[in-house]
Amino acid sequence: MATTALPPDTDADIARVTEALAMITPRWNVRILLALSGPPLRYSELAAKVSWLQNGQLHPKLKALCDAGLVERTEHTARHVTYGHTERATALLPVLPMIVTWAEEHLEKADRPLPAIEQIEDSLTLLTRRHAAAILWVLKSRNEVSGRVLARIVMPSSDWTNIYPPLRQLVADGLADTEGNGRPYRLSAAGDALGPVLGTLSAWAAGQPLDQAAHHPVWGQAQAKSKPRPWVSSQSRPALPLARAVGSPPAWHHRDLFSHAAGRPTAALPAGGPRR
Repeated sequence: MATTALPPDTDADIARVTEALAMITPRWNVRILLALSGPPLRYSELAAKVSWLQNGQLHPKLKALCDAGLVERTEHTARHVTYGHTERATALLPVLPMIVTWAEEHLEKADRPLPAIEQIEDSLTLLTRRHAAAILWVLKSRNEVSGRVLARIVMPSSDWTNIYPPLRQLVADGLADTEGNGRPYRLSAAGDALGPVLGTLSAWAAGQPLDQAAHHPVWGQAQAKSKPRPWVSSQSRPALPLARAVGSPPAWHHRDLFSHAAGRPTAALPAGGPRR
């Protein structure tokens, strides 16, 4: 069943990307995936790599990642069980440095050097806000659009004024822009620059090679020369069988994403907006 008034293919595309983001954004999920990016590990070995998780926290996280098809549990014997990446998770890893590249350019600079893993977690939190993906899709494809028209497209079965809380949040997060009340909304420079990230997530969620992102009907288009502005903040669709990403592997290792980390890792952005 359609969730927006967009064409069925576009509606399904947005739903798959939203679902993909929901798989990886929950707290600690990316860190667990990175910890498993080498050979399969026993539970105790993995627990040692994510030692900040308290007793009882790791098991439900692993189960959720297994259910999502990102982690594979292999029972060699009753006493020998290992966890490792599925092919689907391996194909997702090249998306992470793309998120870091975007964050380094468009998130506010922190008072201290941030490890790339925190950049990823902060960025994912922005993208998983309610209706964020659908709104960004429409703003990218229409350049400028009023709140009322945007509401009819994004949430056709709701009162049109319900569009304003998520819109105001996207403006506060620096991903959308407007010149004032009653004026049209458009992508900010930071929102427009998300094209490679969202296009690649779309390809991954649809089971396509990641290089198909360049041909995405919305995010594969040349990025608009939108006016830059400072950062001011404070039902699933089926996917095709996953194809392996093509090209050379990324020139980074999972340990690189933990650089500058000190002590217990911090949580991702609180619901009120970026902490930067």
